[in-house]
Parts: sequence; C-alpha cells; structure tokens
Amino acid sequence: MNDFGVTADGFVLKPFGAVLDDSRARARAVFGADVDLGPTSPLEKILELTAAEDAALWQRLEELYYSAFASSAIGDELDLIGENVGLPRRSLHGSGVATLTAVSPPKPDRQYTLPEGAVFVTTSAPAGITFHTTEAVTLVGTTPLQGVALEAFDEGPTGDLPVNATLRLDPVFALVYLQMEAPTTVNAVVTQAFSGGLDLEPDEDYRARILGLPRNIWTVDSVRAAALSVAGVVDVAISDPLGGVDVSQSYFNLFKFDERLFSGERRLGEPYFFDVVVAHEFARPWRTDTIQGLGSPVTGIYEQVLAAVDRVRPVGIHPNIVQADHIEVGVRAEVVVDAGYDAQALRAAFKQRLTGYIGELKLGGDVLFSQVMRALVDQPGVVDVQHMHLRRCPPAFGRITFGAVPFQSAVIEAPAGESLELGPTEVAIFRLDSDLTELDLVPR
Repeated sequence: MNDFGVTADGFVLKPFGAVLDDSRARARAVFGADVDLGPTSPLEKILELTAAEDAALWQRLEELYYSAFASSAIGDELDLIGENVGLPRRSLHGSGVATLTAVSPPKPDRQYTLPEGAVFVTTSAPAGITFHTTEAVTLVGTTPLQGVALEAFDEGPTGDLPVNATLRLDPVFALVYLQMEAPTTVNAVVTQAFSGGLDLEPDEDYRARILGLPRNIWTVDSVRAAALSVAGVVDVAISDPLGGVDVSQSYFNLFKFDERLFSGERRLGEPYFFDVVVAHEFARPWRTDTIQGLGSPVTGIYEQVLAAVDRVRPVGIHPNIVQADHIEVGVRAEVVVDAGYDAQALRAAFKQRLTGYIGELKLGGDVLFSQVMRALVDQPGVVDVQHMHLRRCPPAFGRITFGAVPFQSAVIEAPAGESLELGPTEVAIFRLDSDLTELDLVPR
C-alpha cells in the first residue's frame, strides 16, 4: 500500500490513476464485484470525473504544503514568508531610451564619448532623479543621438519617466571623469515612457535573499547580508585579519617566518578591523564624488556599504571597505561555421552567451575554458572552434615588492585549453564592445 500525503520524505502526490483505482474499488464494494466499469459505462464516466477533481485537489494540497518553505514557495506565498522574516520583495529599476544632444560652443566635429555609467539627472518633474547609461555611446558635435538606454539608480516607480521628460549630464560626473567644463554639457529627452519601476524582483532572486538572511546580528553572514542589500552590489567577501589574511595588504600571507604570518598581533585596547571586499556593478560609482563645492547626486557604493555594515557591527569593531578588482575578460578564437549564416548575428549571439555566463561569476570565480567553449559550440551553425585563448586585462599585478605597484596595461592571454584563474578579490566582467574579444568566423 502506497503512502500519499505528508511523509517523512515530504509530500507524496497521489496521481490520477491511484485516485481512480480507489474509486473503482469503492464502487465494487458498494455495487458488487460484477458492476460494469467498462469504458462505455456511465458509472465509469462519473468515477473518472470525480477522480479528476480529487486529483486536482491533491495537486492543490501539494502546492499548499510546499508553500510553507522558502526553498519551494512561489508568488504570494513567498511574499508572506518574506514578510514574516522582515524582508519585503524589492522593486525593479525603471529604464527606457532617450535622445542625447551635446550642448557646447560651435565645434561641429568634436566627439563626446560617454562611458557606461554616465550619470544623468532629471531637470523636469520629477526633478533630481538620477539615471545612468547602460553602455558606452559617442556623440558627434551637436547631432542628436537616438536610442540611448538609461536606467534609474533607485528602485521603484520614481524611475518611470513620462515622454518628453528632460535630463542633463551630471556636472560633477562630467568634470571629474570627462573633464568637461561649463558651458559644455549633454542633454537628454525621453522619447518613450520609462517603465519597469512598478515591477517586482522575480521569485528566484527574492528566494535567494530570504534563504541568505542571517538569524544572528553579529556574524560574518550578517555583515555579508547587510552589504549585499545595497543596490548594485554583486558579491561580498569578508576577511578577518586576526583569523586569516588582511586582503588589503598585498604582502600578507606570502612570507612565513617559522610558520608565522608576516603580520603583527593586535595589542589589547586597539580597535578591531576587518575587511569587506565588495564587487559591484561597473555602471555604479564606487565613491561619492565631490569637487569645487559640488556634490554628486549619486551616493557611492562605498558609502552605502559602510552605512549598511555600521548597522550590524558592534562597538569597537570597524569595517575596512575594499573595492574588488574588476577584471575584464575576453576570448580570441577561430570559429568554423556553416555557409549561409550571418556573421554579425553570430557574433552578437556569441557575446550574449558569454555575457550570461561571465555575469554569473562571483568573487574568485575562475573563467573556465570548457564553459566558454560550450557557449560557442552550442550556437546553431557552428561546426568547430579552433585556437581559442582566454584573455584578461589588467593582468595580475607584481607581488614581489614593498613599494608602489605600477599599473600594467598589457593583456594576458592564456594558452589554448587553459582557464583564467582569478584571485579571491577579483571578479570577471565581460563587455560587449571590448577589444579583448576577437572572433574570426570562417565559413566551411
């Protein structure tokens, strides 16, 4: 006899066939063993209809059972679990496209290159809402550039701008990063109403935050959860300098004298420091920029993480917020494809697949040769991939030094078949317009 319902192994669903067999057995017990239950029997049809309703009820019972667990709940049930632990579902960021125009003295041939993450501020109602570009764009003279994607820094419906709303390039960002001085600036006009701010984060993202919510106030997990709660933070690594290595010092953990780390012990009465290594979205600024009395309208990731960690740290224990090393990676390969496939479309598909894979990597996550190869060969029309090499920039810094480490701008290319190994404070990023990626498509 099968056990259905709540068991030691979870909820066991009773299938339609088992429900129908039980109904037939009860019918024979009531009407006799020779009752007609053939395919054309009216009683058989009634039993099938009632068994279908009972089977649907069993399915609803299964959903009700698993809705009580964060690992399996969905939709409204997951919202209730989040409310019980004090973690509501997040809103998404409003986004859309706008037309950019450079406003400057007459210089028709001058080009203005805006990097990914260029900050724009609304000048029409609602005023003071900040946005950033999602890719690098180039303006030529005062010619308008259409179809530029912008995304709000803040979550929620404040980023849903109406048509014809106006924005301008943040003057602090323009002065600090672009060396653009007044009266030169860039204006933006919304051509399609921005949307997405009213949407909520998907179940999988919300579930991951609920499962990662710490139950203690002062633990490594609570610090990590506090830092991850900041919008734009991708991954966090915590380092205890007394129990491990101070990752902010390049020479720690490299020399051992009589099996002792090259670092001094903390004296009594000294403040206790720990390192928080933060990997963040490249489009968001790391520090809040202030210059010549002007303050940036966008709060940096550093200040936001510091404020979040301060809420869970005890007195006398201080965080050292360290920016992770964002390592740009690329691939050089010769791809043999069937005749008739569009080369431009294939390159775009390759880069989209690589963006998805590399975007899922966390701090210290190696870029595996096998996964990059899979992203290429799984694409329809690909016959073979040859001479594939993975690249990284910047390369690993020189470590045998106690002075300033010079910046190395060269590109490191791994041998064919080798993966890219990243350090514990490094995170891989992939750019669609990167010069590191060279895919030579050869028709078969």
